[in-house]
This record gives sequence, structure tokens and C-alpha cells, in this order.
Amino acid sequence: MAGEANPERAPAPDSDLELRRLFDEHGASVYRMARSVVRDPGLAEDVTQETFIRAWQRSDSYRGEAPIRHWLLRIAHNLAVSTLRAAREQSTDPQRFAVRDSVSPDDVVEGRLAIEDALSSLDPLSRAVVVLREVEQLSYAEISEVLQVPLPTVKTRLFRARGQMRAEQGGEGR
Repeated sequence: MAGEANPERAPAPDSDLELRRLFDEHGASVYRMARSVVRDPGLAEDVTQETFIRAWQRSDSYRGEAPIRHWLLRIAHNLAVSTLRAAREQSTDPQRFAVRDSVSPDDVVEGRLAIEDALSSLDPLSRAVVVLREVEQLSYAEISEVLQVPLPTVKTRLFRARGQMRAEQGGEGR
């Protein structure tokens, strides 16, 4: 990595104050990552909380090779996938995985319903790639690093996901 100063390359959280600062700066991004995978607001909040707990507990594992935001997003993605797998193993009720039972006013105001509906048809990795690229504005290389998948996989998943989302939006009469 280049020797440019990066304000995100702060030390990992070693105090409650530092943890609060990290949450204030990156909590929304971590939540969006979690929600893109688990598709449940409550579960995404749990994953977000667990992400920051893990970051605090394992602050010594942050090596500073990448921005701390990437480290947090990687933790969030891994936890979200693990949470989703555990929930699927424990649940036999198909309604447990419904994308949405009701529409919150925040979703309506923010205009996210169409995006969430289109994202719901994607697999968890593809959803994560789309959210990291389109919402978090990460580069392909950064997405590859965060999700720990090869760069060609990121590009392929994004290309296919965009096509699938366009088809979903165009084919509303399902």
C-alpha cells in the first residue's frame, strides 16, 4: 500500500472511547453490510453489535495493513454469513427468512424498498458485493480484500448481480 496518510488507519479499539468513535464513524456501514446479508433489521443490529464487540476483543489482530473500515466490514460479513447459516440450521419455518413483514417509515422515506426487493433475489455474497460497491463506494480491489475473494470473482458477481437486478425490476409481473 502507498505511504499516504489515511485517517482510517487508526489503531484498533483499545478503550471504550475509541470503540465509541469507531462505532460512530463506521456503524452505519457495518449495519448495511450485515443487513445486506441477513436481510433482517433486528438480526443486522445483532451482527453490528457483535462486530464491534469482536473488534474490541480482538483489537490486537488488527495489523494496520488496510483501513480499519475494511477490517470491520470483513468481520461484519463473516459474522453475518455465520449468523445466517446458524439461523437456517435452527429454523424450519420458511417465514423466518421473509425479507420484510412490514415497511418501516424510514425505508419509505429513504427510497430503499425497490433496491432491497431487487437485492433479495441475490445470494449473500452477491448482495455484499453490490452493497460494498454501490452503497459503500469501495473499489473492486477493496471489495476483494474485505470479502477475501479473488478480484475476478468480485467483478463477475457484480456484473451478474446488476443484470439479475435489472431483470427483476423489469419483470415485475412475476
